[in-house]
Amino acid sequence: MASAKTIEIVKATVPVLAVHGEAITKTFYQLLFERNPSLKNVFNMTHQAHGTQPRALANAVYAYAANIENPAVLAKAITQITQKHTSLSVTPEMYNIVGTNLLEAIKIVLGDAATADIINAWAEAYQELANLLIGIEENIYQEAEQQEGGYRGQKNYTIVKKEEESSIITSFYLKPSDNSAIPPFKAGQYVAVNVVIPDAEHTHTRNYSLSGCTTQNTLRISVKKESGHPAGVVSNYLHEIAQVGDIIKLGIPAGEFVLEPTQKPIVLIAGGVGITPLMSMYMDLFHHAENEVLFIQCAKNGEVHAFGQRSRQLADKKKSLKVISIYDEPLSTDQPDYNGLLTPEILKANISSLDAEYYFCGPVLFIKQVKQMLLSLEIPEGQLHYEFFGPSGDL
Repeated sequence: MASAKTIEIVKATVPVLAVHGEAITKTFYQLLFERNPSLKNVFNMTHQAHGTQPRALANAVYAYAANIENPAVLAKAITQITQKHTSLSVTPEMYNIVGTNLLEAIKIVLGDAATADIINAWAEAYQELANLLIGIEENIYQEAEQQEGGYRGQKNYTIVKKEEESSIITSFYLKPSDNSAIPPFKAGQYVAVNVVIPDAEHTHTRNYSLSGCTTQNTLRISVKKESGHPAGVVSNYLHEIAQVGDIIKLGIPAGEFVLEPTQKPIVLIAGGVGITPLMSMYMDLFHHAENEVLFIQCAKNGEVHAFGQRSRQLADKKKSLKVISIYDEPLSTDQPDYNGLLTPEILKANISSLDAEYYFCGPVLFIKQVKQMLLSLEIPEGQLHYEFFGPSGDL
């Protein structure tokens, strides 16, 4: 625990962070990459270009300062951070680099207001947080490498199959290049994929959900082809250039968006490419559970809808599973179960009880709309589990 003086000073800076937090984190990232360009191999530089990562870090720093006396409040955020860090193979040495540049950024942005007492207090507070995260992450690393097929850091995988799921989503089946077993993972988790793109100044890292089943002997990721640069640099490389036989690096499976044990019905609600982690959950439920399961797949139309036929084939084999499709811009050849958007009426018509566990994934706006709808139906927030793609933020 930080000293009483440090806690007092850090809490006193909360109003300052509310005003200058994003400026501090933007300056921090600029310093970080100028002085340590090799870290561009670790960070998602698209999030840097769009400004989403600095905003996310500013919110995290603000939350830490506001709750420094009661870190238990931050338990969920700490879990998310440590899971993401271990997927990216973050090391203790990186914390020292980050701390040095963060304190320098505070000095630059606040100027004379950044007194020695403030800088010293933040140095102590940062080290307390760093030590906490490093300890948790080391436990994750050790647990991962002690399991069959487990490892620490990154490992070479070979693309053994490439399969088109829709006009914009392609699946890649991956096996360890050394022919070892695949690492264990939980349905809903993701992996960090690191690729070398010709003529790029650094390697590129992206997190992709595992869309396959834990019973398979490969890891499967299903990637949406994004338009534009730099947003689509990795997805376009995978879609257009990567071929069967190519090697890419993967971190260890990570993530806390996973199925929780329950006897209640389970509702999976996918928006667009958000279907990828939910498909993994759906396959896991097919193999290992007897719960009533409703899989709601929301997409623009049938052309971009992935896994529709495959998920229905599983439902045909198990009566406890049900799949429905909802298209908001259906083609003339489409025959979805519903047109438009998901409504309470659609939900009520397809599940025996609203007292269920809900897992939903997709774009931020989709997540917000689904969450609002479920709360309006008086579903307890503890029964809502969601993940959206990109830096964490408030919903």
